[in-house]
Amino acid sequence: MDKVLIRQLAIETIIGIYEWEKKLHQTLLIDLDMAWDNRLAAASDSYQQALCYETVSNRLTALITENPIELIETVAEMIAHCLQDEFNVPWVKVVVMKPGAIPHAVSVGVEIERGSI
Repeated sequence: MDKVLIRQLAIETIIGIYEWEKKLHQTLLIDLDMAWDNRLAAASDSYQQALCYETVSNRLTALITENPIELIETVAEMIAHCLQDEFNVPWVKVVVMKPGAIPHAVSVGVEIERGSI
């Protein structure tokens, strides 16, 4: 299976359940594994056949920063839904990390997989 990968996409957004969190921007780190048949793009050396990681990154940044969100679980589901519906990605693994969320951990996060290969 071919994949397009994005690692540690940093998105500054309002995220959290506490009132103090709803007043400041925090960083989320996003890792994506997206199933994509890269053979056509490789054979033609054509951008039109590729899953553009810049376009994906820009769209997800806009999606996650549109409105305040309380849960990273919601962020993960929003990302998976967007990738499958708007980019026709058949399978995706999404990891959303929230650095500094609790005092004695570097980061906390969730991982989901959606779709089929």
